Amino acid sequence: MIVVPVNGLDSTKSRLSPVLSPSERAVLTLAMLEDVLDACMAQAGWEVRVVSRAEAALEIAARRGARCVQEQGGALLAAIDQAQGDVRGRQSHLAVVLADLPLLTAPGLARGLALGANASVVAAPAHSDGGTNLLIRRPPSAIAARFGRSSFSRHRAEAYRRGVTFQEARIAELAFDLDRPADIRRVLESPRASRTRAVCLDLGLAARLSEHV
Repeated sequence: MIVVPVNGLDSTKSRLSPVLSPSERAVLTLAMLEDVLDACMAQAGWEVRVVSRAEAALEIAARRGARCVQEQGGALLAAIDQAQGDVRGRQSHLAVVLADLPLLTAPGLARGLALGANASVVAAPAHSDGGTNLLIRRPPSAIAARFGRSSFSRHRAEAYRRGVTFQEARIAELAFDLDRPADIRRVLESPRASRTRAVCLDLGLAARLSEHV
């Protein structure tokens, strides 16, 4: 199973507030979700679930054929725990893919998921803060999930502590998450056509970034 948790849209991507209004940040968040779902829904043999309290995110998930899970808690880890309750069996895989990976492609995600065939835990580090952008556990109880700053090193240490195999997913498109104004510039400079890039262009963010600098 692939789980894509999506935060509430009312306070999403606060570090982009110098260049984007709250409503614009919500639009950008939904565009990134669509790009991530493009990659997830292309993975044969994987059920995709989107967990969120944001109705707009769940509407997008339903339209794309993903299973929608209404978030009951108010935190990322609670959303993941909520989704993994249905995953059973020692050989079952649970992959958590964060929803703010605008450069993610289906082949790139497939490379990351394939690493789970030979390791109990697979994690992709975020280049920005050492967080975790992809976490695969087989079974989900192999280690506890942690997200946020420096969580990649904590996942790795926990896997070693518990004596389960660990594999780092060194894949550039999994390492890049959009959190800061400078990240928008990288999306705009990317040759890849994506919904995220289209939204950034529609909002005139190239000019705004120049003014911000």
